[in-house]
Amino acid sequence: MQLQKLTLFLFISFVIKIHGQELAILKYNGGGDWYANPTALPNLIEFSNRNANTQIEMNPTTVAVGDTNLFNFPIVFMTGHGNVYFTDEEAQNLRNYLISGGFIHISDNYGLDIYIRRELTKVFPELKLQEIPSNHLIYNQTFTFKNGIPKIHEHDKKAPQGFGLFYKGRLVCFYDYETDLSDGWEDASIHNNPEEVRLRALKMGTNIIEYAFKN
Repeated sequence: MQLQKLTLFLFISFVIKIHGQELAILKYNGGGDWYANPTALPNLIEFSNRNANTQIEMNPTTVAVGDTNLFNFPIVFMTGHGNVYFTDEEAQNLRNYLISGGFIHISDNYGLDIYIRRELTKVFPELKLQEIPSNHLIYNQTFTFKNGIPKIHEHDKKAPQGFGLFYKGRLVCFYDYETDLSDGWEDASIHNNPEEVRLRALKMGTNIIEYAFKN
């Protein structure tokens, strides 16, 4: 049984590596709008390719949380405003993906927090979200954020926070809260954010991509 698990782990890790620089949007059940911010990832990909020498396909794929195709992507993005629900099988699939070398970035688009925290306990019941200090590598890639995650979109006048789940010392999940990075990646006309705010969001998003590809 242990040999079978090791073989599966090595195979999954190999699949993630050979697919290289590809991204996906995570589709989930529960009623939340997983499809929110449709212009966000294409804009982020274009910015990352231009400024960080990545070579990412411009049209990100959508993949369901319980789909084995999840393992084809080194990083998946998740956002939304409402309810999230993972079945036990979906939670196990996401766990296997993350411990095998995958990475997920979750962006709270306002209203996601209570639900995603609940569902992440299904994926990693032994772990708790930890606030990530500003000296962590995710804030120090091509772009440096000396004060940690930047504030992009105002919701409840709270300070922005970047949380993470660490599995055996490796950051496998990055969760941005009270900042809404993905709003900052969208077309400028959608939220009317100042250009300097959008630029901060795109730079932070690029750092997340770089970190996921390297670790």
